[in-house]
This record gives sequence, C-alpha cells and structure tokens, in this order.
Amino acid sequence: MTLLYGARLVTPRGIADPGWIRIAGGRIAAHGHGDPPEPAPEPAPGPGDSYLGGSWVLPGFTDVHVHGGGGFSFTEGGPEDARRAALFHRAHGSTRIVASLVTAPADELAARVALLASLADDGLIDGIHLEGPFLSAVRCGAQDPRYLIAPDVELFDRLHQAARGHLKIITIAPELPGATELIRAATAAGVVAAAGHTDASYETTVHAIDAGVAHATHLFNGMRPLEQRQPGPAGALLDQQVSCEAICDGTHLHDATVRLIARAAGPGNLVLVTDAMAAAGMPDGGYRLGQQEVTVSGGVARLAEGAPGAGSIAGSTATMAHIVRHAITSAGLPVTDVAAAAATTPARIIGLSRDTGAIEPGLAADLVVLDDNFRLARTMARGVWVS
Repeated sequence: MTLLYGARLVTPRGIADPGWIRIAGGRIAAHGHGDPPEPAPEPAPGPGDSYLGGSWVLPGFTDVHVHGGGGFSFTEGGPEDARRAALFHRAHGSTRIVASLVTAPADELAARVALLASLADDGLIDGIHLEGPFLSAVRCGAQDPRYLIAPDVELFDRLHQAARGHLKIITIAPELPGATELIRAATAAGVVAAAGHTDASYETTVHAIDAGVAHATHLFNGMRPLEQRQPGPAGALLDQQVSCEAICDGTHLHDATVRLIARAAGPGNLVLVTDAMAAAGMPDGGYRLGQQEVTVSGGVARLAEGAPGAGSIAGSTATMAHIVRHAITSAGLPVTDVAAAAATTPARIIGLSRDTGAIEPGLAADLVVLDDNFRLARTMARGVWVS
C-alpha cells in the first residue's frame, strides 16, 4: 500500500486542500480531504516521499493526439523507436497515449498500424489515431499531399483489421466524396470519427455530425477559418458541442482562442493535446514527420524548405506537462477544468473512463505531481513512479 498526503488533490468534485490518496495494487483505493484516516509515515527527504508538502496532484494525462517525442516517432522507424517515444511522453506526465499516424501510402499505413497494435497489446500505448489519408488537400498542413485520397470504406476496413481493436480515432474531411459513408462505417466499428484538415462549410460539417462525427482534430488548426457569415467547420463543431482538441502550446492557438474554445465547447468537451512530433523535448534542428522533412527553430516545428507546403507548422514540440502548465498559467483556465481536459475527457472519448482519467477509487493510480508553479515534479503510472 502507498499513502500520499499533504497534497492539493484535484478530483471530479473539486480540490481537496490538503488531501490524501491511498493506493493498493496499482489502483486508487481511497482518497479524501484533510489528514488521512490512518497514521501517516514521517516525512522523509527523497523521491519516495509520501508527504507531498502542498504539491498539486492531478490525474495522469491522456494524450489522444501525439506523433512522437524524445527524438523518436510513431510515424517512422521500428518498434523500438515507437516504444521510446511512448516512454518519453510517459515520463512527462502522459500516463495514457494514443499514437497518431500521418498520411502515407496505404501499404505503409497498414504496416505501421500493425506495428503500433503490437505496442498496444503490450500496454505501451492505449490506441491508434489515423490522421489521414482522408483529408483536404486545401487544408492539409504538414500532411503529405501526394498520398491524400478520397474516403474509402474498403481501405478503412483494412486498417481497422490491422489495428486488431486498437484503432480509436480517425480524422476525416467531411466535404470529400464518400465521407458520410466512411463516418458511418467508423462509428459502427466503435472508432471515433473526427473532423479535421477540412475546408467544409458549416452545413456540410453539421451533416457530418449528424452522420456520426463526434470529435474535432486540433480545432482551428488545419481548417477553414470561422467568419461572421460563414462559420465553417469550427463554427459547426463548437455550435454542436462535440469534443474539441486544442493545442495549448502558445504557438498553435492564441490564449484567448483557447479560452473561447473552452467556453463555447461546453463542460466536458475541451480536450488538450500535444500533436507532438519527434522533436518534442529535443534541441532545434532537422527532424521528420512521416515522409516530410521538418525544421525546428525556436521550438517551433515547420515543414522544411523545398517540401510541399514549406513553412507550415508540422505538429508541436510540446509535452502534456507543458500544455497543462500553459493552459493554467498563460491561458488562465481553472485547474479543475484543465485536469478534466487533459485526463478525464480524453479518457472518456477513447473508452478508458472505467480504468483511468480521474482521481477516483477503483481507477488506476495514474497521477502527476506538480509544484507551486505547475511544473511537473513526478509521474505515477498504474501505481508505479516513473523514472
């Protein structure tokens, strides 16, 4: 049994200050406000302290949109590269991860989906996200335009089978021919259909939501802008209150835009994501995102000169620890709302809410400890401190 106490505990019912958590068998056995009911161990210095001295404790982060990190990637390389990318993000607070793939040739996508499915079988990741190839060439961003295709239910079925039950999210541009059929097929298969990289009108997006779209891939990024007489996809996704991803890294969205998304999407619909690529946590320099060359300068990743769409932002270099801190200290979102957006809501979206996503008895002991300035201090995954 592990007892943590003397913390500012963020639970679905608010903040317990001070609060305590009892952990047994890798799961949260109980938690409460004030002093723990049983005698607490004497505080002692070191990484194994049970007394947390007023630190913040939030549920471990669930990142449902991440391409890599720590110099490694889910989009290229072998199983060891993917494993190291997952472990990098786990060490930075993401106790649950959905590995994202970018647009690529069909055979390559099928092979990578199968590779990632094996990592999901081993518990290193918690699902797969297909960000393409059924996306708009007009709003492709850092997606490789050579491999963009119209929605194809037969290809979706092939990729779904290769994922062996681990495909969680697929991003689709609703305006493409065949999109409605693919959205319905994905929804029927238990895969979250997300609208993204789209030039759709408001009306087309509402039709897609009626067909089953329930999520927005990095809202405002990679989609037609919201205008006063043409709300576009962003207007529809907010108006219909589907869950909406926001990359709150200070680069992809203005902080005021993040606040507007949080208000407009409604309670329980904001999802904080990294959209991180291999350069997360690494120095400036040259990297890859799928088959695209990327240059990172000043911590901002952009397609390299000579690539189609050169200069486009190509994912982020952020971790969820950075995203969460920025959301609280710069965007000014309440800590309880940020905990929900970084853990509870994304866990619910991908079907993990019975196992993780909140500080509640019976759930996995997936926790992050933050200092007074909301910097990550420690991470616990399934009851074990992550080095």
